[in-house]
Amino acid sequence: MSVQNVLNTIQEKGIEWVDFRFVDLSGRAHHISLPASEVEEETFVNGVAFDGSSIPGFRGIEESDMVMMPDPESSFVDPFTAHPTIVIMCNIFTPDGERYERDPRSIAQKAEEYLQSSGVGTAAFFAPESEFFIFDDVRYESTQNSSSFFVDSEEAHWNSNRKDEGGNLSFKVKHKGGYVPVAPTDSQQDIRSEMCRLLIESGLRIERHHHEVATAGQGEINFRFDTLTKTADNLLKYKYIVQNTARQYGKVATFMPKPLFGDNGSGMHVHQSIFNGDTPLFWEKGSYANLSETALNYIGGILYHAPALIAITNPSTNSFKRLVPGYEAPVNLVFSKGNRSAAVRIPVAAVTPKGCRIEFRTPDSTANPYLAFAAMLLAGLDGIKKKIDPRALGYGPLDKNIYELSDADKAEIRSVPGSLDEALDALEADFEFLTEGGVFSKDFIDNYIALHRDEAKAVSIRIHPHEYSLYFDL
Repeated sequence: MSVQNVLNTIQEKGIEWVDFRFVDLSGRAHHISLPASEVEEETFVNGVAFDGSSIPGFRGIEESDMVMMPDPESSFVDPFTAHPTIVIMCNIFTPDGERYERDPRSIAQKAEEYLQSSGVGTAAFFAPESEFFIFDDVRYESTQNSSSFFVDSEEAHWNSNRKDEGGNLSFKVKHKGGYVPVAPTDSQQDIRSEMCRLLIESGLRIERHHHEVATAGQGEINFRFDTLTKTADNLLKYKYIVQNTARQYGKVATFMPKPLFGDNGSGMHVHQSIFNGDTPLFWEKGSYANLSETALNYIGGILYHAPALIAITNPSTNSFKRLVPGYEAPVNLVFSKGNRSAAVRIPVAAVTPKGCRIEFRTPDSTANPYLAFAAMLLAGLDGIKKKIDPRALGYGPLDKNIYELSDADKAEIRSVPGSLDEALDALEADFEFLTEGGVFSKDFIDNYIALHRDEAKAVSIRIHPHEYSLYFDL
């Protein structure tokens, strides 16, 4: 959508407010709303000022003036506001007109520019499968003398004997028994369908939705792939619409990777491929999983850099509550066709040359999508540039259920880092692939690591409720 199209939409739809949004380092969106009467062509040239010092990880108060530059291609009409509002994503610039090097959206765009300058291809396509939970009740606190959380869902298996539901209607979702059951076990068909309706109205092409494996309201909605930055925009839109639709239903949606102990967590499996014009570069008929050497080298880059990459694709302490064996969490750094126990899966069912792709299954939705997609692309391009062969490095293919291998065989397979601190250590030791083409700066990486080390420390020094169960009577 061009600037003129945005201005036409404002007139045609009676838009009262224009909501300018940007994303911080963590992936949270922020916004400033202007009356539509104050928005004109010059707004898209001059931008919208904001205070960068109030955003964690951006700038100090002595250099806090920053500018949001709207991207009209990202606009959509907000489906939730009482006053008609159009939303526009923005890039961040300094007052001098320079692209801000810590702006995640600008980093995503620089990754796309680097791909085009590399000579490998013209576009990278991404399609995230971002899972979520819909709960009925969420409470938590962390204070000096108290630490607790409580979540509840009317369809959770632990409520099979609950008496205060006005009559328990049973049909609860069994432990790890939630994968695609029909109603009445799946009680959230309508709410997911409403999410999809609003997503379609907002410009996304929806492919399907369904209940996921875990009890207590785990779901998934898949939307169509697009280029890197557009897909990151779409993922922010997706999370916004999922969370606000849940709220309209009196429920709460979370993309937290592991909100429940002992059941499947929520991942963000990321499908990706590279094209040169209309030509898919990952397809070669008759080879293993019909993968080209380019695709294999891309996989090699992903798996070789995975320990560092995971600091960006799984950037929360909670991420590593999911990345443990036994819950379909892909902790094994190998590749395989159709094998969901491998970190990199190659889909093989109903795949055409243009649909040939790789799926990195390790990420989760605490990742900032602009940073995560950019980092994955750069890791893959490094693999192509250096001709990293995953077969030669022992990364597979491994077409077995890895969880059922012997301990001796499992010991031969490299695994993901065991904690956020370990992943950040790996990123400190292996970051050069991210700075190729000036996509990520060393300043950005240092700042990113420092912010996430603070988060890891904040969790590690706090008393965990389970420690009372373990140690109080000693």
